Amino acid sequence: MGGDPFVLGLTGSIGMGKSAVAELFRKIEVPVMDSDQVVHDLYARGGAAVGPVGEAFPGVIIDEAISRPELGKCVLNNDANMKRLESIVHPLVAIERQKFVSQMASAHKKLVVLDIPLLYETGSETVVDAVAVVSTGDADVQRQRVLARPGMTAEKYEAILARQIPDEEKRRRADYTIDTGCALQETEAMVAGLVQMLCALREEPADVAVGF
Repeated sequence: MGGDPFVLGLTGSIGMGKSAVAELFRKIEVPVMDSDQVVHDLYARGGAAVGPVGEAFPGVIIDEAISRPELGKCVLNNDANMKRLESIVHPLVAIERQKFVSQMASAHKKLVVLDIPLLYETGSETVVDAVAVVSTGDADVQRQRVLARPGMTAEKYEAILARQIPDEEKRRRADYTIDTGCALQETEAMVAGLVQMLCALREEPADVAVGF
């Protein structure tokens, strides 16, 4: 890969603490690309997805941006429409991903993280060098965390889970597991240790010991 950075895919089922772990990587100055934010930007006014998504699903553009509630009505429980949407959005996300990795390579970064919620579900393990899955290892804790969210219902939770590969399978397939069912300091130490190890693969010591 020459001067390219090591690309770590970060994933995890809903309620497992993936976003919090992504922040731990940022805290020690590891660049993180948030795929959800990329999609949000693509749907915003002027975003590259607005035109093609609006053409595919008439009525979803409001104030020159994609309305997620309106789009949801088109794709919810409609596999054909969901696949159509993904065929539009996934290539656009891939372009942004390539830009991000290229920019980080130019900045001589040795490690970058791609935060991809549905990494295995979308086959994105093929575009990263390794995968780290975030997990509490406890389905009851996961459920409690998610149902505590504003507006979340048991029905919505089950519908989301139905679209996700089970946590146990993700942990089995991943190269690394980051435990969020323990004290925060322990999770921080896991992240720091993983960063140090992966940076070493690019022959550059990682200064990540401060605070851990």
